[in-house]
Amino acid sequence: MTSPAIIRIDFVSDVSCPWCAIGLASLQQALAKLEGEVAAEIHFQPFELNPQMAAGGEDSTEHLVRKYGSTADQIDANRASIRARGAALGFTFNMDRRSRVYNTFDAHRLLHWAELEGRHLALKQALLRAYFTDGEDVSAHDTLLRLAGEVGLDIQHARQILAGDTYANEVRAQEQFFQSRGIHSVPATIINGQHLISGGQPPEAFEQALRQIAATT
Repeated sequence: MTSPAIIRIDFVSDVSCPWCAIGLASLQQALAKLEGEVAAEIHFQPFELNPQMAAGGEDSTEHLVRKYGSTADQIDANRASIRARGAALGFTFNMDRRSRVYNTFDAHRLLHWAELEGRHLALKQALLRAYFTDGEDVSAHDTLLRLAGEVGLDIQHARQILAGDTYANEVRAQEQFFQSRGIHSVPATIINGQHLISGGQPPEAFEQALRQIAATT
């Protein structure tokens, strides 16, 4: 029996990016279909959509109107499209006009640590659900600590990380590295450091691309 092709996947994303949630769900479905053919090592790389966001966040509709010039009706239509895409993938979006946008830097610091502990996928999924499904503030340390505990991470260690600037330099270095390589929108899925799949593609697109790349590995 042929051994599966081992590939590295750098998934550049933010936990407040809806298309990142869609992209990750699609990627996971594609990998499930490729079980036995492809063995993936997934690494979550940080990207902040709103690095200057103040504590407490901002009303999401006001933020999107200001940032992109969209109308409230256009934003509502986009949210409906995102909800439908998510539902097809088994992910629930509960975004509405009461939603808020938050700073995600501390969430990325915890994700960096979670990878060292082998719990990064579980924490990433928990953060996405907390924000998009449950409407939680993913900048709040209480929320981050609870989620860390729920996925099996040491809460006291997590508290120490959040209380200081542990992994801040590492996160900023990774952000700068991928931006220097031309990543200015997310999700960006980079295979073996060479092949880029942009956006929240459907599972079939990921499956086709991964199979083609694996065949040349």
